[in-house]
Amino acid sequence: MEKIKIAVIGLGYVGLPLARLFSTKYKTIGFDVNAARVKALMEGHDSTLEVEDNLLQSALAKGFVCSSNIEDIRDCNFYVVAVPTPVDKNNRPDLTPLIKASETVGMVISKGDIVVYESTVYPGATEEDCLPVVERVSGLKFNEDFYAGYSPERINPGDKEHTVEKIKKVTSGSTPEIGKIVNEVYSSVITAGTHLAPSIKVAEAAKVIENSQRDINIAFVNELAKIFNLMGIDTQAVLEAAGTKWNFLPFKPGLVGGHCIGVDPYYLAQKAQEYGYNPEIILAGRRMNDSMGKYIATEVVKLMIKKQIPIKGTKALMLGITFKENCPDIRNTKAIDIYRELHEYDMEVDVYDPWAKPEEVMREYGISTLTNYPITNKYGAIILAVAHIEFLQINMKELIDNGCVIYDVKGIIDKELTSHRL
Repeated sequence: MEKIKIAVIGLGYVGLPLARLFSTKYKTIGFDVNAARVKALMEGHDSTLEVEDNLLQSALAKGFVCSSNIEDIRDCNFYVVAVPTPVDKNNRPDLTPLIKASETVGMVISKGDIVVYESTVYPGATEEDCLPVVERVSGLKFNEDFYAGYSPERINPGDKEHTVEKIKKVTSGSTPEIGKIVNEVYSSVITAGTHLAPSIKVAEAAKVIENSQRDINIAFVNELAKIFNLMGIDTQAVLEAAGTKWNFLPFKPGLVGGHCIGVDPYYLAQKAQEYGYNPEIILAGRRMNDSMGKYIATEVVKLMIKKQIPIKGTKALMLGITFKENCPDIRNTKAIDIYRELHEYDMEVDVYDPWAKPEEVMREYGISTLTNYPITNKYGAIILAVAHIEFLQINMKELIDNGCVIYDVKGIIDKELTSHRL
């Protein structure tokens, strides 16, 4: 254990917090192909805001290093892969980042080394898709010359309470002995403890169903919201009443995006289909949640018509573009679906989000965002798409008095101050 030297490949929302944590116990190098990202981290700032600057700077002062030079990780012996696993435009799993990271590992791994994958995948991906790449590039034999493990990430972006060390970690290894080593390494820094799964495939499956379960439960309450809206019943009030029962699960309706819940079910679905099984509930949940942006936009238009507010040419303001509250991550945000659908009605839409970086929004979605909250009453509709804490300070009563339609997607402001809440 004393001789472990760790390289964490991928320094995003998952990799950086983990690398910083490992550095408290082991010699650790964080590796990322994005040189600009590495430079910013070495200067002591994390743009994702997952690691506070004082923690990062303290780690750097104690020897933690970030690099984009592959030679810097060649003498490591415990490699951790923490890169994104997105889907393509047809919602098919895209393993490109994982394959490239595996090639990187293959270039530097030596006999006796261990590589652990953290990226969310379908059961079998580590052993069937990733490790053959490491073998091919390295010329080494899996489970003879080098070994592997899988320990799924459980990072919740923007959550300052459930940080990486406070979330129980599932671990696994390619052999029982390696499983114990992997588990020991993680348990030495994870204060919440670990759970050693019997195999890599079990650990992979456990991770992918965590997010699929949440996706299905949110889809259920989204469907309830649509039903209760037709019946003129306040969904939030219904959930509050039902929540008084001890075993009622506290899910709320809303947009389901991001790089986990909005993506992972597709990984499980594809693998199921390869085995000849059509996963009806999983895909039905995805269809429901993917439909919510268009549904919200349509409801906003209906409210405007009822108030005799012109649709074509009227300006709308969308508050929030990130995939969740109090987090700068815009990847796979479903707020963009509201924006695009309103444009289909020939409405002009301004976007204001104090958490999102304007240059990233422009690069990802081609949208120029406002840099400050607009002090104006020129909007016919305001959609509160993301529950950033800053939006609680907005004077909604003043906006309602001016005849503006306000649609509260997240149900964070008083019902009396909105035209409708999901």
